[in-house]
Amino acid sequence: MSKLTSLELRSALTLACVISLRLFGLFLIMPVFSLYAKTMPGSTGFMIGLALGVYGIGQVLLQIPLGLLSDRIGRKPAITLGLLLFALGGLIAAMSHTLTGIAIGRAVQGMGAVAGAGIALAADLTAEESRGKVMGIIGVSIGLAFLLALILGPPLEAIAGLPGLFAATSILALVSLALLWLIVPTPVRARAPAAAGFGQVLAMLRDSRMLVLNGSVFFLHALLTASFVGLPLLLANTLHLPVNRHWELYLPVMTVAAFVMGATMHHMREIAQSLRIVMVCVVAIGLALLGFALSGSHLAAFGVAAAVFFSAFNLLEAALPSLVSRLAPAHLRGAAMGAYSTSQFVGAFVGGTFGGIVLGRLGPHGVFVCAAALTLLWLPLVMSGARRIGRTAVLDARAAQSALP
Repeated sequence: MSKLTSLELRSALTLACVISLRLFGLFLIMPVFSLYAKTMPGSTGFMIGLALGVYGIGQVLLQIPLGLLSDRIGRKPAITLGLLLFALGGLIAAMSHTLTGIAIGRAVQGMGAVAGAGIALAADLTAEESRGKVMGIIGVSIGLAFLLALILGPPLEAIAGLPGLFAATSILALVSLALLWLIVPTPVRARAPAAAGFGQVLAMLRDSRMLVLNGSVFFLHALLTASFVGLPLLLANTLHLPVNRHWELYLPVMTVAAFVMGATMHHMREIAQSLRIVMVCVVAIGLALLGFALSGSHLAAFGVAAAVFFSAFNLLEAALPSLVSRLAPAHLRGAAMGAYSTSQFVGAFVGGTFGGIVLGRLGPHGVFVCAAALTLLWLPLVMSGARRIGRTAVLDARAAQSALP
């Protein structure tokens, strides 16, 4: 993997800040939301899961349109629109006193669908051979945002309550907006060629390689959101770890995950290597989810399962968007990343709703068992997709070789 240029490094670090600050606002709610929502009038497992995952619906509505818009008017204006919507949703949730009102605010937050355009901007500003490293930097920043949110969420909630956390998400969105315009470079070519039409977009979305990658991120975020329906309750009620001490588990877990990310990033140079990493991570996530369910009251066993889960999650967060950006046509990259992010947040909505329903029927342990079962659907998809992508890469290489004089 080639060394990053100064422009690529600047782009990667500042875009990592923009993306991770917004996600930090979303993650900040996750370690305390289930416990807080349990105390609200009319609280049910379904409503808790819905309010946690409903932001995925907003993402579904606007992710592809904002991706296409970024192809036409430029990445930064499209991202600006999304960040303003995200800030508005945070204010709505902060001023709400019911789960229904919070769910509405979360849905509006979800309409700030900037993930696809943001990753496409990162791809625009970097060479193809450096893209895996750039996506790795962004993936590490997301992991660090996740770690800080898990550590800071409980004490901040104790000080300002859940409304204060939602207000903080709005402030962070505005900070991200300032970074975007003041520091992030503007790519030379930020508009799609006029020839890029709706038919080309549909053809790209029907590509079997895109379907596999979009399906993978769907499963990844469905399992993550479902897990966080049960994780806070399991830690507090089964492992008897008070919410203000949850960071004592998450800190070493996420430190291990960061080291795993750093040690594995250089293996993402080739598409085939990235696909093998994806398959290993799917198996690891399934085993980790079973570990959550079977750990009982053993905190050490739970910690090992959590380290495996979040290491695999961080690796997939880096590998999957890198594959999409490399396999999608350059002039449709914004639309491709929009479709990818749409799949991601459909997964978040389905996972939150699914986790809430299972929580109401089977409790926290049942959430993890059912989530682990979903990996049995995910793994065959990845294996078949890896074979197709591998065959396509071989054919492309042969065609390029035959075209040489």
